[in-house]
Amino acid sequence: MNSALDELKTRARVRLNRARREGVAGTLRLADCLHEAARAVGFAHWEHARHVLGGQARAGDDLGDFWHAPRTGILLHQWFARHGEALAVLDADRTAYLLPYRRQCFIVQAPFIQALGLDPDDALWSALGHDLVGGCGTPAWQALAAQRVRAPLETFQAR
Repeated sequence: MNSALDELKTRARVRLNRARREGVAGTLRLADCLHEAARAVGFAHWEHARHVLGGQARAGDDLGDFWHAPRTGILLHQWFARHGEALAVLDADRTAYLLPYRRQCFIVQAPFIQALGLDPDDALWSALGHDLVGGCGTPAWQALAAQRVRAPLETFQAR
């Protein structure tokens, strides 16, 4: 059972059922609603979300924008093309967090994690060594992903 994927499926079903009840569904299908739910949280489409949130993705894969938040440009982050380069910096600063962004990764501090709608002091971060790239698909990663998908929508989309 994957609660992040289940949440997106529920959102898609709710949208489709609401459109049907209101008589505006037209040619809208569940697949369309799944794609929309996935795009709303930073993935290109439903299969992309299923691959990443389902735990099949690895460092170097396109992990989408799921772990990024709009309006965080004022918060300093360090960007890296490769996970190995970022790990060396993370090892030097154990208060930092290493997050994926598409095929790259970046290092942030606690205020960025809060902007994602997450608790930077959650024990799950310690279980991952503060590394969401290297821990992709692990139980701790899955639990944080479930928390992230339930974060307010404004933490995903610029307004």
